[in-house]
Amino acid sequence: MSILWSIIIIGILILVHEFGHFVTAKKNDVQVDEFSLGMGPKLFDIEKGDTVYTLRILPIGGYVRMAGMDEGEKDGEGEKESFVSGDDPRGFNKKTVLQRMSIIFAGPLMNFVAAIVFFIIAYMGVGTPSNENVVGQVLPDQPAALAGLETGDRVTAINGQAIGTWEEMVKIIHQSPDQELTMTVNRGEEIKIFRVVPERDPESEIGLIGVTTSMEKKGFLEAASLGVTQTYEFTKLLIMSIVQMITGVIKPDLAGPVGIVSMVGEVSRLGIGSILTFAGILSINLGLINLFPIPALDGSRLVFLALEGLRGRPLAPEKENFIHLIGFVLLMGLMLMVTYQDILRLFQ
Repeated sequence: MSILWSIIIIGILILVHEFGHFVTAKKNDVQVDEFSLGMGPKLFDIEKGDTVYTLRILPIGGYVRMAGMDEGEKDGEGEKESFVSGDDPRGFNKKTVLQRMSIIFAGPLMNFVAAIVFFIIAYMGVGTPSNENVVGQVLPDQPAALAGLETGDRVTAINGQAIGTWEEMVKIIHQSPDQELTMTVNRGEEIKIFRVVPERDPESEIGLIGVTTSMEKKGFLEAASLGVTQTYEFTKLLIMSIVQMITGVIKPDLAGPVGIVSMVGEVSRLGIGSILTFAGILSINLGLINLFPIPALDGSRLVFLALEGLRGRPLAPEKENFIHLIGFVLLMGLMLMVTYQDILRLFQ
């Protein structure tokens, strides 16, 4: 299920990103020869109009191939024989700098839009955490479940101390790892007593019993406002984290495909709301990283286009393509290294 959820999430994020490039290219009258979801060998394709829509075997990327994007392109080259020549007015290279920048920027932009949509769906369909002292979900095989606690139980006291909010309950549980707690619970008209021993979390050293808070569903306007705010806050947090990793303030902590599958497995245990939130955060990551001026990513293409606008002429195509090639090789090397670290973490 973790692998399936990961393929679905990554597939949606790639589709959204490439759709941003695709629809903006079409709007600027650029011929799109191929819209590909996935990388590697082709599974199947469908040709509609002047575009071939392709599904490839590896769900780790995608691309939009536009006529005239690579200088020196000739008629009939590539998998699709209807490529226009580099001199055709519908070629990417024949559009203004601003038009080309809008096409490139649209991919990462759509990832930020997708994050907002994920958060909105989560807030409307699942809700936001409530501070009521009511159990929302009981995780299987955890202390609360083994003791007999159920969804909807209202915790009114712990060890005789009155509990009025979720925050008060969590504070006591966190401070009591490996200590038996007597929890007084209202279940409908009944009052029940449970004895629970919080497990000590090996990383944070706090006590955990395996419950989540109840959720409050939001209306569309409130959910939209929260979605925009959440996207902004996560973007700011990610930028700060990246800067701190680059400057050595914190230890670099990257995750590749294996790490993402592992994280999806963890969040999927907490329900669809957590999966949607994680998908939103992952979408922000994808959009933000693509805007970095790293060769082979959208950010570097934006830098080259900005330089072209300032100089009044583009960089020599062979030089730009060589820089992107080097960047692609380095990115693949980084992905392999991160994947290796992810596998080591799993075994550890």
